[in-house]
Amino acid sequence: MGGARDVGWVAAGLVLGAGACYCIYRLTRGQPRRSGGRRLRPSRSAEDLTSDSCDDVLNAEQLQKLLYLLESTEDPVIMERALVTLGNNAAFSANQAVIRELGGIPIVGDKINNPNHSIKEKALNALNNLSVNVENQIKIKIYIKQICEDVFSGPLNSAVQLAGLRVLTNMTVTNDHQHMLKSYITDLFQVLLTGNGNTKVQVLKLLLNLSENPAMTEGLLRAQVDSSFLSLYDGHVAKEILLRVLTLFQNINNCLRMEGQLATQPLFSKGSLFFLLYGEECAQKMRALVYHHDVDVKEKALTIIPKF
Repeated sequence: MGGARDVGWVAAGLVLGAGACYCIYRLTRGQPRRSGGRRLRPSRSAEDLTSDSCDDVLNAEQLQKLLYLLESTEDPVIMERALVTLGNNAAFSANQAVIRELGGIPIVGDKINNPNHSIKEKALNALNNLSVNVENQIKIKIYIKQICEDVFSGPLNSAVQLAGLRVLTNMTVTNDHQHMLKSYITDLFQVLLTGNGNTKVQVLKLLLNLSENPAMTEGLLRAQVDSSFLSLYDGHVAKEILLRVLTLFQNINNCLRMEGQLATQPLFSKGSLFFLLYGEECAQKMRALVYHHDVDVKEKALTIIPKF
């Protein structure tokens, strides 16, 4: 028992400085380094880990200590910092596999049920980085339902909602798990229409993933969507949103063509996305966008016009 406790306290030292390092890490992630890559060091003492640069990548032994700490601690501060450190390290492909092999995904996944919203957010951020690995997705998919519930029942535009949407976006990059979101499509459109700019962009990234899969086309077109959706096709809408809603329409058209069929009205009820996209009001908006000042928007609109 004394040995296990010692391991826990050593790991606690590992994460004491993680919170301060997190913002620096996010700012520097993805930037080129003169040294030719990040350093993967052998096991070090807790003192070294807390005083050295958080730009280093932890090795398997250190990650194992960290996972033990995360699983055993009840201290919310330690738990949150451990999740931040794991999330940072899960950004690297080698560690994505190591964390899975150490049994870390269920340990992290368990924390999304924590009532502390900050801990829940950090757990979702860690799962988001882990979900880049396709093998990890097989284990992460069991959390999709819970993540959806948090996204659609939690506070609008919250950090938890955005973190959950990012995980779902990663999980739908391939077609393998998209079917698990079929019953939430109407909810996605609701968040799209009520969320702020950042939330809108994140929801659209997810919807674009779904719209590229012909197997999801009917579910998208059947979704009950408020008529205010068409306001997203107004010329004054921010380009990052306008281009994405145009691409959504374009993808749906492409999937219908690939299936060798045109969308037919009797299959869809009034109030559905089908009635909005293929109605006269939307056609008028597409014709107006042909004269949009932005070339990219204009080209997208021109590809859609013939469908009317």
